[in-house]
Amino acid sequence: MSNSTDTPAFSFFRNKRPNKTSQFAVIGLGRFGRALCETLHKAGYEVLGTDVDEKRVSDISAAGLVAHAVVLDSTDPNALKEAGIFEFDTVIVAIGNYLQESIITTLNLKEANVGHIVAKASSDVHAKLLQKVGADRVVLPEYEAGCALAQTLTRPGILDRFDLDPLHSVVEMKVPESFHGRTILELRLRSDYGLNVLAVGQSQNFDINPKPDRKLVAGDMLVVIGNTQDIDRLPL
Repeated sequence: MSNSTDTPAFSFFRNKRPNKTSQFAVIGLGRFGRALCETLHKAGYEVLGTDVDEKRVSDISAAGLVAHAVVLDSTDPNALKEAGIFEFDTVIVAIGNYLQESIITTLNLKEANVGHIVAKASSDVHAKLLQKVGADRVVLPEYEAGCALAQTLTRPGILDRFDLDPLHSVVEMKVPESFHGRTILELRLRSDYGLNVLAVGQSQNFDINPKPDRKLVAGDMLVVIGNTQDIDRLPL
């Protein structure tokens, strides 16, 4: 999934997830990398932005979208080391349009034992190569954005979806009008749909693991977990 701007979607998980990562390094400051830097910086994280292009580095530094910005060639492990990138909690390789540079950079990070490496891919083959050289997570932004848009257009009641595996998802959705005033037990979400309700409420006031007699209110947020096909059967 993914999602470069701060929206109400998955506010439940954003508010509840532990904050273990405090520093990010973003290598590659094109549109994707710049959007990452901006979003992370606005969320209060320390971000280092790097690129081989001096103008991109200058522009993002002048815009105040990173804590630090530096010009470097990420295919040179010594340059990465001198910039302190190997010490960051998470490093994002956002140079997906340059396959060789992307792969070499990812390999450099892996060999330096960086804790968490995220890499942007431009194709399925590129993604497989990045996984082979050690990326912990590979993203295909255009593919993921297309899937997310399709879900938004066809299922507007779903605010966001997190795929646990190819068959199961966690979904945050608006409580539909047909659920208004009815309890979780009355809706038979577990018996008829095989779904478990994780939380219900508003972004700043969630009821975690709500009781079966909890009445739902149209427009509130409902977080459920279960089989993706069963989730798609819910009335929205």
